[in-house]
Amino acid sequence: MINNIELIIFDLDGVLINSKSNMKIAWSDVRKKFNIKNKFSEYFKYIGYPFIEILHKLSIKKNHKEIQKIYYKASINNLNNINVYKNVKNVLNIFKRKKIKMAIVTSKNKNRTMKLVRKLKFPIQNIVCPSKFIKGKPHPDQINIALKRSRINRKNVAYVGDMKVDFLLSKNAKIKFIFANYGYGKNQNYKYNISDFKDLIKILKI
Repeated sequence: MINNIELIIFDLDGVLINSKSNMKIAWSDVRKKFNIKNKFSEYFKYIGYPFIEILHKLSIKKNHKEIQKIYYKASINNLNNINVYKNVKNVLNIFKRKKIKMAIVTSKNKNRTMKLVRKLKFPIQNIVCPSKFIKGKPHPDQINIALKRSRINRKNVAYVGDMKVDFLLSKNAKIKFIFANYGYGKNQNYKYNISDFKDLIKILKI
């Protein structure tokens, strides 16, 4: 159990939404357009990091902006391939009624994230994405911005993620981490775990 949480921050992909099929379509477009050899499984290993950082990890050394543009376009054109995980909307509405502040910290760019949040009607306004001026995961920039907006002490904050980079982000930001077992990553014996989104109600004693 975690006591006295006043702000809960969510990763997006693998925590609130299952977007794997959307990513696969977008990466397929990129591979065809730029004759990239890296399979989707290789790309997917690094999900959670900012897109350009993933390209670096895959040793793709050129056309980064052009690749990013094609990927984002394909992703937006296939938003219907994204599904909300079970119980997410109900639990978010419970948090809203209980006046628990919420935020989203994601490696997705702002345009795609805002389109998704509006389309799915998530009751969250505090959304922080990486940019030219905001360092991505695992750097704590995004968390720090979310905290500043909320005016909540970091000792009363928890981040829900599904990848090791999310744990490293939480560690660097000095906030509590909750691992989503149902997401994309592997459980590495994290202290707090959920197997269903509704488990947050119990673990946070809401």
